[in-house]
Amino acid sequence: MSTDKKVALITGGNKGIGLETARQLGKLGITVLIGVRDEAKGEAAVAELKKDGVEARAVKLDVDNSADYAAVAKLIEKDYGRLDILINNAGIFLDGRKANETSTTSKDILQKTFDTNFFAVVGLTQALLPLLKKSLGGRIVNLSSILGSNTLHATPGSFIYDAKTFAYDASKSALNAFTIHLAHELKDTKIKVNSAHPGWVKTDMGGEGAQLDIVTGAKTSVELATLQDSGPNGEFLHLGKPLPW
Repeated sequence: MSTDKKVALITGGNKGIGLETARQLGKLGITVLIGVRDEAKGEAAVAELKKDGVEARAVKLDVDNSADYAAVAKLIEKDYGRLDILINNAGIFLDGRKANETSTTSKDILQKTFDTNFFAVVGLTQALLPLLKKSLGGRIVNLSSILGSNTLHATPGSFIYDAKTFAYDASKSALNAFTIHLAHELKDTKIKVNSAHPGWVKTDMGGEGAQLDIVTGAKTSVELATLQDSGPNGEFLHLGKPLPW
């Protein structure tokens, strides 16, 4: 089932920002594969997307299960021959929200957060790189957060100065480092790697007080997934504007 249409894989694509990203990419004529842990929820999301005219497919992909990486790579190789876009969207937030609890954050919380938000992204991306290299212009989008900015965390008076959620923030800082390093390694290829800050979005993770709707929250991922060859590489962006690392 090879196709001339671009093919995108979005982890955690059955709800929230991931689902809206799938919808927006699909409306651009891109075939969307949504990686899901729960296949029933994946099929429900696909049915919703197809109502909007989006060519979508649910694929079994639990980012915390490395065995799924090889399986999804094999499926994409067999049915599409390449991967054009990888959006590492899946993520978790396990910290408390009331105060800075860095000194009492448990090793378990740190490990679980890093397993999903960092190690899974590295492992899946490495598994899919051979397929991305077959694209005429591969794009890797890592869903980060402004809370991963060490510069802003260290700057008194910044928007996030008093928003210290240690495990989540540190995992996104590590993810940003992966973006920088991988982009440098691939700088002489047609692949571009960038970190995206979606904004404070009204999702389950965003919680109370979130400012942006999901449609706006997906825009940065879509922009980075569809960059022209002259677009940025190895940058941290929100709606086209660079953020400090």
